[in-house]
Amino acid sequence: MGIGSGSPVVVGVDGSDSCLLAVGWAAAEAARRGSALRLVHACEVPSGYPAGIVDRQVLVAALEGQGRDWLTQAREVAEGAVDGLVPEVVTVTGPVVVTLLKESRGAAMLVLGSRGLGGITGLLVGSAAVELTAHARCPVVVVRGRAIGEVPPVDGPVVVGVDGTPAGEAAIAFAFEEASVRRTELVAVHAWSELVLETAFAGSAAALDFAPLEQLAAETLAERLAGWQEKYPDVRVTREVVRERPTHALLTHAGHAQLLVVGSRGRGGFTGLLLGSTSQHLLQHAPCPVAVVRTASPR
Repeated sequence: MGIGSGSPVVVGVDGSDSCLLAVGWAAAEAARRGSALRLVHACEVPSGYPAGIVDRQVLVAALEGQGRDWLTQAREVAEGAVDGLVPEVVTVTGPVVVTLLKESRGAAMLVLGSRGLGGITGLLVGSAAVELTAHARCPVVVVRGRAIGEVPPVDGPVVVGVDGTPAGEAAIAFAFEEASVRRTELVAVHAWSELVLETAFAGSAAALDFAPLEQLAAETLAERLAGWQEKYPDVRVTREVVRERPTHALLTHAGHAQLLVVGSRGRGGFTGLLLGSTSQHLLQHAPCPVAVVRTASPR
């Protein structure tokens, strides 16, 4: 996953106010981890630009100059956030998503603002966000505050959605690591309402008796957390087994959290958690930064 002091925290820089909030957040994160901070701007030339209006080389030079200005501003924010921090600044000419996916291969995490501008316009709308969260080689963090333009929260627990499957192990590992470096509590949430609904629609009488399902959910959550609690004895863990929709459960707990962590795909209580509208809802409406952690795959 690239988690560790040897990998930089990478920020996609696009000149937006949201990006600058993400830079400040990432600077603090890099300091906590003892990691380098890498600020990356992808200079993407618009496709289908009418020939003859502006020379392409002139356009590219103008876009690159704008990118350098944005990177300078981002660097100043990072240096102001953490004394002694010297971030690396990088300009790449090419598609934004492709550039950030390449950056993710050697990163501890990839950090983005919640509202794009310039090269990252529309990054969190539709297929681009799905592609990035589905294929990045490291956790992807979308930095959000309680309200638009507000500094992200710095207190409260780390909240992680646990789907009860091996595919969710990477998210649990990242959540424990974050709770440890932040010296805060970890709240592990397992929602099981969709299992009940599936059983009910199948016509089973078992749907009327919630106790066995709730007990199974509690046991599943305990099993998934057991090894990690031993590895991180400094992290206090609160288990939450809830009978409601996963998205609603996570947003409720995120209301007092400093970070929400979810896996890139789920099963059981978190079926389709990061597919389509559900993932977009979390990324666009959570009142705190959201980390999407995909299961590691062979490189």
